[in-house]
Amino acid sequence: MSIDIDPLSEAAGLTVTDHIENTQFEVYTDRSVEPVASPEDAHYFPVDASVTVETGSIEIPRVAVVETRSGDGTLLTRGDSYAMPAGAYHVGIDPAPTKLYLSFEAPFSVSTTERTTRIDLDVAAEVTLGFRSLHQVPAGTIETPTDPESLMDAVSLLGSALQTTSPERSFPTLRGHPPLIEPGDEFRVPDRVEPLDSGVRIVVPPEYRSLYPVVSLAYYFAADVVPGDAPRIEGDGWMHSLEPDFERRTAEVLRQAFHFDCLARTEGFYPVDLHERETTDLDLDWGRLYDLPLAERLGEYLDVPFERVEPELPQWTLTTDVRPDPDNVEMLPFVAGELSIVRSPETVTPATAGEADGLGFFRGPGAGAATLGPDEFVRGAAGSELTRGAAGSEPTRGIGTEPTRGADASSERGAVPTDADFIRPEPVDTVEHAWVGAGVPLDANKATLDAYHRRLEAGAVEQSRISVLVVCNDEQMREEGEVADLYGLRDMVQFDIEVRHDLTREEMRETLESDVDFLHYIGHVDDRGMQCTDEYLDLTAADLDVGVSAFLLNACQSYQQGEALVHRGSRGGIVTLSDVANSPATQLGRIVARLMNSGFNLRTALHVAKRELITGHQYIVVGDGGTTICQSRSGAAVVVNINGEETPWNLSIEVYPNGPYGSGSLTTPNTGSDSSNYYVPGDVDLSNISDQQLGKFLNLEVLPVFTTSGLSWSDEFE
Repeated sequence: MSIDIDPLSEAAGLTVTDHIENTQFEVYTDRSVEPVASPEDAHYFPVDASVTVETGSIEIPRVAVVETRSGDGTLLTRGDSYAMPAGAYHVGIDPAPTKLYLSFEAPFSVSTTERTTRIDLDVAAEVTLGFRSLHQVPAGTIETPTDPESLMDAVSLLGSALQTTSPERSFPTLRGHPPLIEPGDEFRVPDRVEPLDSGVRIVVPPEYRSLYPVVSLAYYFAADVVPGDAPRIEGDGWMHSLEPDFERRTAEVLRQAFHFDCLARTEGFYPVDLHERETTDLDLDWGRLYDLPLAERLGEYLDVPFERVEPELPQWTLTTDVRPDPDNVEMLPFVAGELSIVRSPETVTPATAGEADGLGFFRGPGAGAATLGPDEFVRGAAGSELTRGAAGSEPTRGIGTEPTRGADASSERGAVPTDADFIRPEPVDTVEHAWVGAGVPLDANKATLDAYHRRLEAGAVEQSRISVLVVCNDEQMREEGEVADLYGLRDMVQFDIEVRHDLTREEMRETLESDVDFLHYIGHVDDRGMQCTDEYLDLTAADLDVGVSAFLLNACQSYQQGEALVHRGSRGGIVTLSDVANSPATQLGRIVARLMNSGFNLRTALHVAKRELITGHQYIVVGDGGTTICQSRSGAAVVVNINGEETPWNLSIEVYPNGPYGSGSLTTPNTGSDSSNYYVPGDVDLSNISDQQLGKFLNLEVLPVFTTSGLSWSDEFE
């Protein structure tokens, strides 16, 4: 079973542990309870585990919305403060780290505080609690020859994972993970992978560069992908061209159709007050559109010029560049499942040493490092006393007399292996950027297939606590070692946090093999490996089974070693492409620690860090950039921007998809000034917020907050 339900030992209630998503949360009751297993069909919606307890109340440490349905599933009401008379009810509480449903027969009331949501029954009764993991796995694996026309047949089956073709498939829990694809001599489809007849066709030339960019469309529209000359989307009686500028227009179709589905679904099972629906200036009959078949509805969506709707659209989250190579076909289901905008560049721009970008990606002999101040030093100084900064800058003094993030290697040891192909992908308009294919991308997540497979294999774990290990292998860098104090500042998640110093090679090997959720490494790395007290541990050569799930290697030139960690067992991590100066490296380490503790994934955490530190561009994510170590209290990842310096306050809140709270999730800002729902991803603008409202909002959870002075944190405001 993926979900364990146990009585709390020091309070009245239950501990719920989802071993797939690596989440844990507590449900409180008004008395001690002993859960008794109950039938899973006791609930209106499907669940993975169900228990019955006798209690007079249910409370979770999260501000949530409570949805009440009658015994036959009819939606009765939804909100955070109301009362219901006697009756038989199915109740859902959202968000929670798992889907959480209650079933009982009793009058009850719903109330919320600044930190909790509570359901009080008028009299104690039996309450059946159901939990469903938000994790989704593929129904099977399609084997296919990798020529473009055969691959089209496989891509046409990605949409078989959709649990509905209604606009509700814009909810992440109703999309399902696409079936996997792997190369084979013949085309084979598992029995559980059954095509959906949506009536949508996508016509593209039979070549990888044309097929790869439409994989997210094929999945989301459950479309048949067929060969043809002019790229287009077709339905019965309509056609929408994808020319000119093919990749741009595929991205526009995805964004526009998804946006309209989020608006139209308010006519269905979830008739919520959606901010985006209220502010749209389009004269469309959403009720009629909701009732249309998918293909007909899509045709009417695309009748609206993209230019009309573009100002209303939020910034999309992810662009993935997939090189047009048959070796990359196995990545397509993962890319589509993230609803990523996809590009397939035939050519790439090599990044060469000596480019005057000030980022110091290539710190070989004579190459530029990041521009440093007169009193700063580089952690990988190779022992020299004078190292020139970025192209055209003055020499930087003090290097070699201060601690470095690289090992004490000779000057012949450069940051970049001679056989590494560093490339500079085209810029993106999205928050996150991933790269699939050969080469080391600057400013993008180097995504790898083995890491994505581990996302699916993250099954049962023995411990229910989140384990964080901070390793500092240099006494002069122990200031950053204090990041251990920043992990575990959560009342919903239990952390085991350990700090270790000065590990030997054998101790480091044992550490990497251990079952640790997050490794924060502070020390020296070069092409000999990770420096230990006795010698180096080279992960690219060692016979090592890695148990660490995610990591930050905050050391100079750590890309190669981090990539080896992913190949040997980790899901993903943050690494450096160059020497990194000690002071900003420490700052970045502390920022990433707080963000990971707050539930951010690797890609979004680095994105936020880059807003504060230009040196953040010396870091990239390797492996699965969607990796998290815990969930945020809000579900989605949230960044607050406070505009101005005095009351009343104007806020802009950026909400990013994160883990199971993917694109299409609903969120509501708990400021007291706005009760509307917003869909994720989104930008929420709030004005005339009082000091009291701002204080209550920032007290809900630890959030990154950008002010005119830069990055701070919600728990630092009084």
